[in-house]
Amino acid sequence: MQLYNTLSADDRAKLIDEAGLQRLTLSFYTYAQIADPQQFRDELFIRWSQLDVLGRIYVAHEGINAQLSLPAPNFAAFKEFLDTYSFMKDIRLNVAVEHDNKSFLKLKVKVRDKIVADGLNDDTFDPTDIGIHLKAKDFNRMMEDPDTIVIDMRNHYESEIGHFTGAITPDVDTFRESLPIIDDQLKDYKDNKNLLMYCTGGIRCEKASAYFKHKGFKNVYQLEGGIIEYTRQVKAEGLDSKFIGKNFVFDNRLGERITEDVIAHCHQCGKPCDTHTNCLNDGCHLLFIQCDECADKMKGCCSDTCKEIVSLPEEQRKDLRKGKHNDAMIFKKGKSKSLLFKV
Repeated sequence: MQLYNTLSADDRAKLIDEAGLQRLTLSFYTYAQIADPQQFRDELFIRWSQLDVLGRIYVAHEGINAQLSLPAPNFAAFKEFLDTYSFMKDIRLNVAVEHDNKSFLKLKVKVRDKIVADGLNDDTFDPTDIGIHLKAKDFNRMMEDPDTIVIDMRNHYESEIGHFTGAITPDVDTFRESLPIIDDQLKDYKDNKNLLMYCTGGIRCEKASAYFKHKGFKNVYQLEGGIIEYTRQVKAEGLDSKFIGKNFVFDNRLGERITEDVIAHCHQCGKPCDTHTNCLNDGCHLLFIQCDECADKMKGCCSDTCKEIVSLPEEQRKDLRKGKHNDAMIFKKGKSKSLLFKV
């Protein structure tokens, strides 16, 4: 019984091309009590492999968080399978604004301690006591209230390329960093302000809204379905988009165009640009913003050092990578001394 990937990303890309089917990119999450996450994980992997699902899925005792793609003809069977689990029956699926057949090239279903790492160890905190969900129209209306504070619950590299106008965008690398920072900055407004939060698909706001209610905030709201669902409703209902720029996504696309506004800059030359890339040096893979001109000049690399390394024969590059780990640099997405225009 196959429970893990056996194909490389290149092999999978070839199979996708040969199949010639349109693939849908989507995401979903739910907080639920899962008694045996490992068994649940294996059940998902077996069935989803049969449906040619690819993606990155985290499961834990507290629920599931999934970003994935699948052939459009398999969508009905996929939804039918989800409905066999009571906590996923009729679950909202956030379908991507822009599709790419190669948004994911492997199926990874991993068991984690939590589906959203929050750094919290508080037994009195109830993650199910969440804030009020708002649809796009009501979210727009509340943004206009002078007693509303809009908070971006994403990380710096996400909000840099797109965010809601007037939102507070914490300069953080991880979700867990943002919670105490926001609590400290807004501690004087717990009773008299509306705390209006948003994130990519809603999962981080779900936990954050419960956290801030736990910390004593009286009026806590969150954008239902996150930026992805907001964009769908804006288009369907002809609303004004108060989100400008691009929505960062955690797959090979690295971003969805929401409006034509370009609010970020190339981290190497400073010109307007909002295209993320990963440094082509396999020993680096730093995520940063790079324009076409700099990509050509730097051969897709973040620094002269990495540029020199990618020009070496493969065997030499492998020798340089032996025994070294690049996780710390990747984690600091877009933050490197070699990037002169990171703001």
